[in-house]
Amino acid sequence: MIYLFCGDDTKNKHKGYREFIKTTPKSIDTFFIGKNDFNDREVQSFYSGAGLFFSQCLVVFTNIFEKESNLDFVLEKLEHFQNSENTFIFLDGKINKPVLDAFKKIKAKVNLFELPKEKKEKFNNFLLANAFGDRDKLYLWTSFRQAVDLGVGLEELTGVLFWKAKDMLLKNNFGKFKKEELQNFATKISYLLPEARKEGKDAEAEFEKFILEAF
Repeated sequence: MIYLFCGDDTKNKHKGYREFIKTTPKSIDTFFIGKNDFNDREVQSFYSGAGLFFSQCLVVFTNIFEKESNLDFVLEKLEHFQNSENTFIFLDGKINKPVLDAFKKIKAKVNLFELPKEKKEKFNNFLLANAFGDRDKLYLWTSFRQAVDLGVGLEELTGVLFWKAKDMLLKNNFGKFKKEELQNFATKISYLLPEARKEGKDAEAEFEKFILEAF
């Protein structure tokens, strides 16, 4: 089954997504895939059948349609996703009409959220990344609060921080951190949201607590 949450009304879109997530069984295995983590073979294994360690799962794709190759793959395999025993959520930005029509044609649950033009406001994710890179706890926290208040999804924010930590490690540019600190941060943040939701905790509160205690 496919659920699509899209549009430029980020705040209400993520609210709708969070409300839907609350209705899913907490025991179900959940996987999060961003645009840079998308792998055709891995994705195919999700819609082809049950995994080795789970009978059913929930897969959340975040902003993967920003890459045209990802979009082309999904559109080609839409019926396979829809007919799978697993559940697939596509959380993305503004999508053009032909793509929306393709989802509607296979009877996916389409949730479209759009803002009037004069209300559009976008958060600059580099503010969060730079605050972390500078090890500026106050700026990191205020940037986090600004992003959440503008409706930016928690998955997107964890993705930004994970990317920043990994980028610093790959470039051997540890800044004000030790290498082990960055490695530990990247590991913990990758599991933060799934673990919080499995344990029935408030994901936003756990995320905020994490960044305040990170350093």
